[in-house]
Amino acid sequence: MGFQTWISRSISSSKQAQKLLLLLLRRSSSPTLRSPYISKSLNPKQKPTVATEARAFSWSLLPLTVAASAGAVAFLDLRRDPAACDSGLDERASGGRVGGKDSTEFVFGGSQKEVPVELIDELKAVCETNMTLDFDERYFHGKPQNSFHKVVNVPDVVVFPRSEDEVSKIVISCNKHKIPIVPYGGATSIEGHTLAPQGGVCIDMSLMNAIKQLHVEDMDVVVESGIGWIELNEYLKPYGLFFPLDPGPGATIGGMCATRCSGSLAVRYGTMRDNVINLKIVLANGDVVKTGSRARKSAAGYDLARLMIGSEGTLGIITEVTLRLQKLPQHSVVAMCNFQTIKDAANVAIATMQSGIQVSRVELLDEVQIKAINIANGKNLPEVPTLMFEFIGTEAYSREQTLIVQKIVSEHNGSDFVFVEEPEAKKELWKIRKEALWACFAMQPDSEAMITDVCVPLSRLAECISRSKQLLDASSLVCLVIAHAGDGNFHTVILFDPNNEDERREAERLNHFMVHTALEMEGTCTGEHGVGTGKMKYLEKELGIEALRTMKRIKAALDPNNIMNPGKLIPPHVCF
Repeated sequence: MGFQTWISRSISSSKQAQKLLLLLLRRSSSPTLRSPYISKSLNPKQKPTVATEARAFSWSLLPLTVAASAGAVAFLDLRRDPAACDSGLDERASGGRVGGKDSTEFVFGGSQKEVPVELIDELKAVCETNMTLDFDERYFHGKPQNSFHKVVNVPDVVVFPRSEDEVSKIVISCNKHKIPIVPYGGATSIEGHTLAPQGGVCIDMSLMNAIKQLHVEDMDVVVESGIGWIELNEYLKPYGLFFPLDPGPGATIGGMCATRCSGSLAVRYGTMRDNVINLKIVLANGDVVKTGSRARKSAAGYDLARLMIGSEGTLGIITEVTLRLQKLPQHSVVAMCNFQTIKDAANVAIATMQSGIQVSRVELLDEVQIKAINIANGKNLPEVPTLMFEFIGTEAYSREQTLIVQKIVSEHNGSDFVFVEEPEAKKELWKIRKEALWACFAMQPDSEAMITDVCVPLSRLAECISRSKQLLDASSLVCLVIAHAGDGNFHTVILFDPNNEDERREAERLNHFMVHTALEMEGTCTGEHGVGTGKMKYLEKELGIEALRTMKRIKAALDPNNIMNPGKLIPPHVCF
């Protein structure tokens, strides 16, 4: 009986395949049928590439492919749910599963779908003149400004919504046509978050930069997601308030939420997760969701705000944020000291935190980083591992903290402890740290930077940095270490020539070693930069496959068509 059923199904499947083949053969001879890869480009000046012509050729062979596989269809049909298993990334473009376990690729391709003319017309009706098909603009938005990650494709269209309602309408249209969406903030992210591996629609949030409400008495502010943190703090300064997170210049509040960023002040004020009261998000179906009230704490329902913070645009587009604010410090002291070894410097940072002193910043720079600062700024600082501190509070309290830390430094082989209190002197001293990343390129102006971002439990920081530093110093590449030492988070800037395959692989080897060293110490592959495309390959080791499957289920439930920033955050090998 079972055998007869199997034969019946085989014959039925074969007949269906034959019908499909005949239909395709008829259509392929029709002058009205055109391959989606050789249709008219959105940019008339853009010439067909070898890749598009190759795809067109493969499309023309589709009937033969169907014929050859008809027997296979009869015997086996194990089609997967795309929302459950497929990343949409083109494995052939990089020689393997991009972002999957053990991937070493940093150039991403994707199965780009042609944007229909109907969608372009719908977007024009919503955005009017605030959209572009210009190739240069699309290329700019598809190329990360601060990331070594690259992509084969660029967005097909860039839109600039002016309101939450426009964002919702844009998303509804994209979802209807199943066209990918890439949210775009300040483009300061490191791990390829704004790449468009499948093309699609880039939603640039820069026009949504309003400060909607300021509640001085409640010490909170409601802003649109496109405003930058620097601009926000300029607005808040006359009110004696500030927003305490300080990532790279140019970062926007929406992007900071999406990547769950932090910065040098996180040791005192926490990360983005701790400083957001509620959010408004446009989901993949166009629904607008507000995650909570303005109350400082709430036990009402699921914590949707924390789900969205760090989701990197894969679950929705953040349009509005209510932020927790802080009072501007009454007084501050900035201090700096030197060490012979980076391990001694890290041990002082640990001892300072364990002493109970409420420092607002503890930053570590290695001797190579100090050398870069000397070259870039014409300074003559001792080229040795250096710690920088900031203490805040009343004048008496700040000085008391400074003297306690000075004693800790002397007990750990530190030297040249200096501190300043005058505003201009503090600004000049702190400028050393603020410009550290840009100073790196003074050593090798034509290089690109692979920037690591690992974080370990505080007690393991000295060991993790020391082990990493031994490998870095032995490498032929120039490597610089910068750390938010007060919370166990450190970065390495690895300079390499992107056109030199040996240098790129060496940079990847160093990055790989540091990440796995951190994971062995119960740390994380990213303390503040996020996952994007670059850190997906480490997530299974850090979180486990069941956690990733849970994330995949959430993604499939909220975004069944997989249009929201596809190919990011969740590794492509994860299925459920």
